[in-house]
Amino acid sequence: MPIIMGVRFRLKLMSGVKSQTGSFSPGQNQRGVVDAPSFFDAADGLLFGHELSPAAEGPGVLLTADGGRYLGTLFGASGHGEGELVFTTGMMGYQESLTDPSFAGQVLTFTYPLIGNYGIHAGSSESSAVWPRGVVVRHAMHQPDHRHSIAPIEDLLRLHNIPGIQGIDTRAITRRVRELGTVLCVFGPVGDEELLRERLGSMTSPDLEDLVHEVSISSPVVLNPGALDMLDHPLPRLGALDCGIKFNILRNLCRHFEVIWCPPDTPFETLVNDFHIDALFCSNGPGDPAHQGKASLARNTLADAVRANMPVMGICLGHQLMGLASGLQTYKMRYGHRGANQPVVDLKTGLVSITSQNHGFAVADPEAGMLAAHPSGACSDVGENLHGAEVAVRFVNANDRTVEGLDIVGHPSFTVQFHPEACPGPHDAAPLFQQFREIVDQTIGVGV
Repeated sequence: MPIIMGVRFRLKLMSGVKSQTGSFSPGQNQRGVVDAPSFFDAADGLLFGHELSPAAEGPGVLLTADGGRYLGTLFGASGHGEGELVFTTGMMGYQESLTDPSFAGQVLTFTYPLIGNYGIHAGSSESSAVWPRGVVVRHAMHQPDHRHSIAPIEDLLRLHNIPGIQGIDTRAITRRVRELGTVLCVFGPVGDEELLRERLGSMTSPDLEDLVHEVSISSPVVLNPGALDMLDHPLPRLGALDCGIKFNILRNLCRHFEVIWCPPDTPFETLVNDFHIDALFCSNGPGDPAHQGKASLARNTLADAVRANMPVMGICLGHQLMGLASGLQTYKMRYGHRGANQPVVDLKTGLVSITSQNHGFAVADPEAGMLAAHPSGACSDVGENLHGAEVAVRFVNANDRTVEGLDIVGHPSFTVQFHPEACPGPHDAAPLFQQFREIVDQTIGVGV
């Protein structure tokens, strides 16, 4: 059957500018692949001369739902920013963080004080859009210094109509969130403070929205049709459920599989009967894993795959959805794990890896329960085990002992909360993709 390409892309073309080919094409130049599809990178519009939103300027104010008030200066696109106030601790990789769909619905605070110093680079985004609803920094660098820079960070924000505020005491915000938990916030011009307070009073949590629907692909597409290994054997075919997948995850998967990039609500029967997949993958993504939207449909597909004894790998939200499918609870964390320096312990080998993470929910430990929980107590209901198999905790966070990975006992399936592709971040966990390929080969009877 024909496969229709779905593209997460929401830029406006300038008058007289024709549509261009996007720079993200993970199947291009791969052995055996002809006419690999391409998709827009969030920075492509800066190369193609797309229209920028009006620039924000002047004094601004950030208000938090617990009564906090922080003064600063506006930058990026003009307008108001609002969402759940979170922070990330990475010292670099701001372009990748801004374009990570897992930040949808949030106002992102960078703890590192200088953001934008090496500018924006072509082909370095993790999706086709900027997903935070607002950006908070100590200082935005308006004159980047790097030979590959194509624009300053504020131009990327203006391209995607995202407001920002700088000159904020980001250390104070970080301490507040760490101690008391994430909180709703709003920011904009100081002159709009009364309006901002009214808006803050009526805001609801983005966790109540179907954020997975907002960030996921709409139609399935083969990323690297006909991909071959070095011996000219066809690569195993993988169905990748997109709950907000990052481009670098797709790049890594395409090195090991012929990848069908699929909407999260694709039924297991469709993946097997129409696309003849050998294995299933479920991606990272934003929001509450227990939301009754497209994420819950992906959970059901994961359970069906485990019951069929198909190899399954889940990352981040995919890990949480597998937890729900296994009858475990998920819950909102006090401030989550967002950064490139999270230590994770493999309980089977004792190995400690430094990992990249971006999540605000976690799977409850079967014995210890909900660790590092948010004061709101938000959590899923106790559910049934949809696939019937036993699960074992494989990875835990070395700092707070929260669950970081699961093994499905007796099945060729596992999940991790962290991001093995680490873009940005360390590459300690990168071998997990190769390990999954080996599991697939053993399951379908192919030599590695």
